[in-house]
Amino acid sequence: MGHSSLCKPALGSFSSTLIASVVVTLTATIFLFSSNVLVHWFVFPVSVCGVLIGIDAIDWIRGRLDLYDVTGILGLLGFHFFFLAPLLHVSWDFWLRVPRPPDWREWLGYMGLLNMFGLVLYRTCRGAFDRDTFPRTYWTIDKSKFQRLMPLSIAISVAMQIWIYMKFGGLGGYVQSHMSKLDAFKGWGWIFMISESTPILVTFLVVVYFRQRTTKWSLIALMLFLLFILQMLFGGLRGSRSATVAVLFWSVGCIHLLLRPVPKKLIGCGCVFLALFMYLYGFYKTKGMTAVQAFTGSDQRQQIAEKTGRTPQFLILEDFGRADIQAYILYKLAKYGTSYEYAHGRTYLGALALLIPHWIMDDKPATKVKEGTEIQEGPGTYFPITSESSRVYGWAGESMFNFGPASVPVVYALFGLFIGWFRQSANALLKNDARLLLVPFGIYLCIALFIGDSDNIIFGLVKNGFMPMLVVMCSAQRLPVRLVQSNQS
Repeated sequence: MGHSSLCKPALGSFSSTLIASVVVTLTATIFLFSSNVLVHWFVFPVSVCGVLIGIDAIDWIRGRLDLYDVTGILGLLGFHFFFLAPLLHVSWDFWLRVPRPPDWREWLGYMGLLNMFGLVLYRTCRGAFDRDTFPRTYWTIDKSKFQRLMPLSIAISVAMQIWIYMKFGGLGGYVQSHMSKLDAFKGWGWIFMISESTPILVTFLVVVYFRQRTTKWSLIALMLFLLFILQMLFGGLRGSRSATVAVLFWSVGCIHLLLRPVPKKLIGCGCVFLALFMYLYGFYKTKGMTAVQAFTGSDQRQQIAEKTGRTPQFLILEDFGRADIQAYILYKLAKYGTSYEYAHGRTYLGALALLIPHWIMDDKPATKVKEGTEIQEGPGTYFPITSESSRVYGWAGESMFNFGPASVPVVYALFGLFIGWFRQSANALLKNDARLLLVPFGIYLCIALFIGDSDNIIFGLVKNGFMPMLVVMCSAQRLPVRLVQSNQS
């Protein structure tokens, strides 16, 4: 039967380490010669971080890691996150709209030192799981259950979405509610969990149907385009780019693992499309339908970008990075000293409390939003809905809110253990195992855990994952691996 295509080595070879070192050295040198402002000690720790995480990126580029290997994807993202983003912040002089520290470079350097130790622990702890394992069970789709359960689930989801549109006064009212009321969708998470599951459930239906057939790329491209349109109707217009990106990432992963391997050149085209989508959708998120002007010409787009702050630099450094906000958190914690009251894990409890409906518990513990608002605006400035920051701080940023800067290496060590366990579990799955339908979503959550906060992760896990996971679990038949292998032999 054989293992799934995810099985590849996890730790970089000496040659990948050498290549990563050369790439980082050349890149840093170019930056240093481009501007005198970059001649500063902060370049050293961020460059070391670039090498440590860049090894995985090089392994992915060289084909030593599968396209959907979580370590390779994190390596690509981390190379920008830890190395390129800090250099670009200084080079472009692009920063948070907050009172500036005396020298941003100093705090980027201190954060780079914390990240450097954290990445060493991340790689070490991840390597503890770098060995082959074999599953005890094999999940196969029970076609009779699947053919009954999937259409029923899709029908319920569609009916629920139609009801939501009617509840908000049609499609126009639905979009307007997103713009005019900050809490328009408060308490609707459990309903969205059902109504917005249609796109990925349709993906499962199509993938299972075509699994034993030869599928042309033209047909796959058409299906992905239709899926994108479907996603926009089922939650995409609600102002969440991450939900749309998650569904597309998940769907392409299902195609790669269960239909046919996706070439990297197509992934490159997809990344360009997603970057363009996230940039233009940023206008819609802040301006609603009036942002259509951004599509009509460069002058209008430039004017709206200046008003909203949604520039290409914002996309590159804020949407795909956390360098300045994490450096700023470190600076403010040092400035406050012992007077700062750490959350001591309360933000994580607040995230878990999101799962409790408002009619059961309306007064919930505050998430990282409280600390995030007060670290930027000052103590006592946080008021739910009326005065709060929606900024995302990342795995390391939230840990500093709770336990201080010394926790950063520790949380990266824990992250390494989790990634090692997840990767080992995914690699152990046999070809065509039904759980491969869920692996891409798990990878997406690993990425979200890396750059996101606990409330985003908990909400995304339940809202995006509950219905698809329930359908797979209910329609899968669990068989002992030895029985399956003996039947095939």
